[in-house]
Amino acid sequence: MNSERLMKVLLSPVVSEKSSVVADANQQYTFRVATDATKREIAKAVEKLFEVEVERVQVVNCKGKTKRFGQVNGKRSDWKKAYVRLKPGNDIDFAAGA
Repeated sequence: MNSERLMKVLLSPVVSEKSSVVADANQQYTFRVATDATKREIAKAVEKLFEVEVERVQVVNCKGKTKRFGQVNGKRSDWKKAYVRLKPGNDIDFAAGA
């Protein structure tokens, strides 16, 4: 896989109450990823960026909500979320530089 492509797969970590509970319980981290990313690309990108070993990847397609902007009906864009489970002994620390 192309190294440049792997750098564009992960968009951001999802930081929420649900994602922190999942991270503590299952060694599973949540990322917002490109809508055309595959499970294999996501796993390779996480392994390359964070230097960890990935055990499993689960993907969820999140549909954008329809919202009103005054009198105009609009729609937020669809996005994809990935739950990445790491092998035992691996850990990702997002607050390393803080």
